[in-house]
Amino acid sequence: MSDDMRQLRPVGIIGTGKYVPEKILTNSDLEKIVETNDEWIVSRTGIRERHIAAPHEATSDLAYEAALKALDSAGMKAEDLDLIIIATVTPDSAFPSTACILQDKLGAKGAAAFDLSAACSGFVYSLATAVGFIQNGMYNNALIIGADTLSRITDYTDRNTCVLFGDGAGAVIIGEVPEGRGFQSFDLGAEGSGGNLLKLEAGGSRLPASQQTVEDKKHFIYMNGREVFKFAVRVMGSATERVLTKAGLGKEDIDLFVPHQANIRIIQSAMQRLDLPPEKCVINVDKYANTSAASIPLALVEAAEEGRMKEGDTVLMVGFGGGLTWGASVLIW
Repeated sequence: MSDDMRQLRPVGIIGTGKYVPEKILTNSDLEKIVETNDEWIVSRTGIRERHIAAPHEATSDLAYEAALKALDSAGMKAEDLDLIIIATVTPDSAFPSTACILQDKLGAKGAAAFDLSAACSGFVYSLATAVGFIQNGMYNNALIIGADTLSRITDYTDRNTCVLFGDGAGAVIIGEVPEGRGFQSFDLGAEGSGGNLLKLEAGGSRLPASQQTVEDKKHFIYMNGREVFKFAVRVMGSATERVLTKAGLGKEDIDLFVPHQANIRIIQSAMQRLDLPPEKCVINVDKYANTSAASIPLALVEAAEEGRMKEGDTVLMVGFGGGLTWGASVLIW
């Protein structure tokens, strides 16, 4: 454990939950929409299908379902929560925050609530933020959710990006855990100079929504895939090495690797760098595609549900995303 975390009370995960919309959009379905095919998508991304929110579902609705399951898993009620953080780039609205909407839906009247924007790294950023609050005694129990409805900002006429994204939510409740367990270290970072490589250009104060921005498709995800791929491979490896060093561990100590589910080739590159066999890595990009902030918690929660982690296991989470950002964490389960 890093020296700065060793002096503070141990904080870990005490409840988990996830939710994905019912509708599934397969690669075969996309073949009918744009010029692409299943073999091309699978070979380059590892994705076979993704879940798509129903017209009546917004990000807060996905987060709500995941939150209920996490509360049940922890044996807690909403009023036991002190803090709610939702990591998302697709909030219900600019304000009120999606976390405030969720706080009201849950009836968590005593909880502070806010959204955090760090794209696909948002869940790890949110964990680090909440762990700090709990370690310093400000709060006791926090609900952290990664939730995104990327289908709302995906251009389904762009064959390069529409195959990549899906919708979902993953939730954890964190609080004090026994000594020797919980979060051991974090590594967060950003390269703002690469912001233009992955962005949603319009809708903010720089380029407000207008008839022209809609016609120019500025409200859809833009990504320079080649450059983002290179960034991802680089930072997934370097962030992992730093976060393990901070925790006083080596790659041989990893029991389970939970990477951001963006592209199977990026995941495989990270596994090779860490000398990890397939059974030590969580891969579900084939079922859910890239769900941004929901990606890591969906994979983590699914692994927990499948019994892939036992008490005392060392779990490594690492992701990258728009900003450009990255985040990594070591957790003793």
